Order: sequence, then C-alpha cells, then structure tokens
Amino acid sequence: MVGIVNYNMGNLASVINAFAKLGIDAQIQSDPDKIAQYDRLLLPGVGAFGDAMEHLKSNGMDKAVLEFAASGKPLLGICLGMQLLFDNSEEFGAHKGLSLIDGTVVKFDETKFDHPLKVPHMGWNEMFVQRDTPIFNEMPKDFYLYFVHSYHVVCDDKYAIGKTHYGYEFVSSVQKDNIYGIQPHPEKSHDNGLKILTNFAKL
Repeated sequence: MVGIVNYNMGNLASVINAFAKLGIDAQIQSDPDKIAQYDRLLLPGVGAFGDAMEHLKSNGMDKAVLEFAASGKPLLGICLGMQLLFDNSEEFGAHKGLSLIDGTVVKFDETKFDHPLKVPHMGWNEMFVQRDTPIFNEMPKDFYLYFVHSYHVVCDDKYAIGKTHYGYEFVSSVQKDNIYGIQPHPEKSHDNGLKILTNFAKL
C-alpha cells in the first residue's frame, strides 16, 4: 500500500484520485506513528518550504518520514515534497530541509534566462531523462509534464535523473537509492504522470 503524507500542505485530493484511477491502493495518513506500516510513501507539497517544514515538525511527521527513508522502502517527493528532501531552501529566508539528499533549493535566476520568461514556471514542459531509473520505466527519453514552481533544486548531477529547460537547464527529478523526487505534478500530468505513479507503485 502507498501512504500519502498529510501535513496540511499537499494537493491530497488530486493525488489520491490519481491512484484511485490507476486502481492502486493508497491511503492519506496524518498519524506519524502509522507511517512505517506502508510499503511506499509519497510526500506531496504545495506552498512555501519553511511553512511545510514547520507543519512536518509540528507532530513529528518529519522524523517519521526520515525513519521511513532509512528503512529502504521507496519514498517519492513531488513538487514541494521533492524540495523538502534536500538540505535547505532560500525561499522567504533560510530554512533547513530533511537532508535526505545533498543540495539546496533556489529561486529561478531571471538574470540567467536566455530570453524573457515569467516566474513562476507554470504549464507543460519537457523532462529529459538523464539515466535509467525504474520510476521512468517504459517511458521515452523525454516527455511532457505539468509544472508550477518558482524555486528549483541545485544538486550534484549524480542525483539527477531528469532535467528541464526553463530559461536555463535545471534538475527536475532526482534519485538517491530508494529516495525519489519529481518537481512537476504527476497527478496533473495525464498519461505521463500516471505512468510515473504506476512505476512508483511497482518499486
């Protein structure tokens, strides 16, 4: 069963509906003591990094997620949930993350854009697969997904399994052992997003 972390910062309805459409057994969970019972865990997220970490810490959900990751079972962070996997973020100040993957979260630097673009990065864009990974199993080397974000991850290329171009190239999907992250919203990305969720449920 897939557990979906509920810490009042995620687009839970869309996520649970996507799993239901796929016939995958998933459950929204707000009790940190019950997180360990799941086979796979999804960490969603919509909003600001600092607020999200405060919500996670308020009842010990941060520790529950860390313990789940240490168990070796698959963990997937999506959108803000992916960003929380990293060491820190500069969104509205300096904030510490879960430090499951080395790296930081920064705002899009519009001075580096190759042509004028709006921030947030919103809409459909391509993800270019960087290496073989089970979460992109049976998918092409590049495909479109739906993005909504103003901040992106900066990390070592060894963790990058997907990159996207918006003004400049940035890391849009990561993997470190059993820990996965994807910046766009798979639950809003039609067939491509549903395939990613299917692959995650098969890990």
